Amino acid sequence: MTPAPTPHSTVPGTADLDNPLYYLENFETVVRWVRRHHSDLLTTEETREIDNLLALKKPARALLARMVMRSGELFRVEKLNYPELGEPVAKAAESLAHAGWIDENPDLSLEDLFRLFTLAELRPALADKISAAGLPARAAKGLLKDALIPLHPDLAPVAHWLPGTSTRVIRLNHMPLFDRLRLMFFGNLRQSWSDFVLVELGHQQYEQVPLSTESRAFNERDHVDSYLVMHHCRERLDRGEGPEIVWKSVPAVSDNTWLESRRGRLLFELGKLAERDGDKELALTAYEQSGHREARLRQLRLLERLKRYREAWELASAAGEEPRFGAEERGLERILTRLAKKLGETAPPPPRRPVLTAFTLELDNPEGHSVEWVAMEHLSTQEAPTAYVENTLINGLFGLLCWPALFAPVPGAFFHPFHTGPVDLYREDFVAQRQALFDDCLSSLASGDYKACIRNTWRQKQGVASPFVIWPVLSEQILDLALECIPARHLELMFRRLLDNLREHRSGFPDLIRFHPGHTDPNGRYEMIEVKGPGDRLQDHQTRWLEFCVDHGIPVSVCYVRWNGAEK
Repeated sequence: MTPAPTPHSTVPGTADLDNPLYYLENFETVVRWVRRHHSDLLTTEETREIDNLLALKKPARALLARMVMRSGELFRVEKLNYPELGEPVAKAAESLAHAGWIDENPDLSLEDLFRLFTLAELRPALADKISAAGLPARAAKGLLKDALIPLHPDLAPVAHWLPGTSTRVIRLNHMPLFDRLRLMFFGNLRQSWSDFVLVELGHQQYEQVPLSTESRAFNERDHVDSYLVMHHCRERLDRGEGPEIVWKSVPAVSDNTWLESRRGRLLFELGKLAERDGDKELALTAYEQSGHREARLRQLRLLERLKRYREAWELASAAGEEPRFGAEERGLERILTRLAKKLGETAPPPPRRPVLTAFTLELDNPEGHSVEWVAMEHLSTQEAPTAYVENTLINGLFGLLCWPALFAPVPGAFFHPFHTGPVDLYREDFVAQRQALFDDCLSSLASGDYKACIRNTWRQKQGVASPFVIWPVLSEQILDLALECIPARHLELMFRRLLDNLREHRSGFPDLIRFHPGHTDPNGRYEMIEVKGPGDRLQDHQTRWLEFCVDHGIPVSVCYVRWNGAEK
């Protein structure tokens, strides 16, 4: 293993789409970044392979990048059409074969052939096998696959399967290395190479957060390996492998909180599949070991269906003392109410619910606009301008005020210079890791400096990617009205609720905001309005925001819209 990398701050260049090989530049940005900043997590052999890759001639490197971005590892050479390489694909492929990056004559399964070739191409070559299987000559491709693949499990070169063919099939080697590079760069395998390689990075502005040796997704190779094992477990589940089999490969509990959260998601999905397959005990075990936010409710509902009411009651009662998130709190209330009736227990008293203010509008909509748009147009006047903001305004103000905390160079938050926000945004310790920074940002609400802070950030960071600020929506006019009309105390209340649970609380805000800048009462210069059309109802996460606002004196209401001429 090579020594740990030194601290770094160099920002790699970004390719321009006018360059026909822009994708190669972006691909090599990833490869070079990992080679430089994650060298201690690479074996000597992996490092040598990367260096050999970068030493190839440009056409070969470009063809390799194209194949890595595509699905699968097998390719028909005549189907690879990349004139920008500067030389024939066949010649570039020869260079890759010579260097060991592709296999020029790989053994193929019959299943591979059905994936690579059309039925018209396969029928003549497989005629004898089709006849021997007792299938009609014009049988559909699906029928042929289902019948022939089990009968011919052996592997062989394409010339064996399709004698006399002029086609060439090649196999891309070393895909595990490319998966490892992608994982160490992105910190996940959800993002594909194409997500990064096929975009013009220079057209998006990114906050330049100082990076150091701690600014990485992984600091131990074992953690990379554990992630890859979990990823392969999920792939096996997606391919239909039995959850009872995959269960045996799930890694043990990790002391790495981030990896443990991924393990929790894997167990949650495995539990759902086991439940669907009828393996109730495995499902219960998976849910119990999963820390996923929804796992406990699934476990309780399954216990209910199994009529293990006492066990469910005890678990739900304990969970009710410390619910994991708001939606779980409501779910626990419903479950405990049902269980109390079955067990003769005293149901917990329903929590006090504040009364929501509501009104009804009867409107025309000849042009078929959204119900929110029609309500906004109706309510908006010169004295009381109304905007359709939904989740963008309060989130945007929060993002502008708390920019220094959100983009703080906390270890494990930013892995490379192309993040739109911290990758640990929804982890349980996100706020705790930055508590002093958030407190400092929110302190300006009490001092009165918050308006200048928000305006300065709005000007200085205009267009820079943020997980909370949607720049096209947060216009200067909306910003000025919001800062003029929304009291600092109300902003602080909403911002602190956001910080309680960023994943859940960043949605559910009312659709409209109606400003009253001339109102004599500072607390009455705005009102947030949730709009519901015919047949629509409030969702739980919307209700929770509305009730929070009522409880804290923040002006909100619900507007029910009926269309003129519709049946009552």
